[in-house]
Amino acid sequence: MQLGHNLTFGLVHAIGGAIAGGHYDDKPFPTEAELVEQYGTSLSVTREAVKMLTAKGLLASRPRQGTYVQPISAWSLLDTDVLRWLLQRRHAAEVLRQFNQLRAAIEPTAAEFAARFAWPRDVRRISEAFERIAQCEADQEDPLEPQIAFHAAILHASRNPFYAQLQDAVGTALSLSNRILRRSNNGALDLGAYSAVRTAIAGGDWEGARDSMHAIVAAGIEILGDSGLESASPRSDGEHPAS
Repeated sequence: MQLGHNLTFGLVHAIGGAIAGGHYDDKPFPTEAELVEQYGTSLSVTREAVKMLTAKGLLASRPRQGTYVQPISAWSLLDTDVLRWLLQRRHAAEVLRQFNQLRAAIEPTAAEFAARFAWPRDVRRISEAFERIAQCEADQEDPLEPQIAFHAAILHASRNPFYAQLQDAVGTALSLSNRILRRSNNGALDLGAYSAVRTAIAGGDWEGARDSMHAIVAAGIEILGDSGLESASPRSDGEHPAS
């Protein structure tokens, strides 16, 4: 397997993707020696990759048991690598639905806080992102990049650092969501809803900002549900059996 220029990160992504894809659901996780043989990497690179995956919550180890895959409840689900691996699974639509439920609980409130607390430069960033979205729509170009910038700017404008740290995860989910929706020919963007959010934040209308953002996220959940994509529960939360 070709792991790219940076062997450690290449190995992390190869193993992380395999774990998230359920490759080790019904068999033990390999030993370090087996991973070295499978991927053709050095022992030091392999150990570093396992250490990084352990830090992300995918792996753990016990005396006399060795390294094993943790239940999904232990994973760092807002880590962009972990989220990307989950969203590349065959049942990505279900993962997106669940993540969008989290967005529905957070982004409308972030928009409300932005309307209350945003600085003038925050409002300019939101407006600039919206104008780029509108221009992409007019030119029939993919608006994904400014769309991600729009959502990130609102999270930042909430002036809540916890919300701001979600921007990379939201961007990852939007990217994969748009890819799925384009494949199902159902990826139209509601420019009017984005305009309503921008206008409400700029005008300090916190109720309008909250309600308009909720409409955007809820519409995404509904479209995914109507897309006809296969959906199933992700990896079990049950404890890994002791050996």
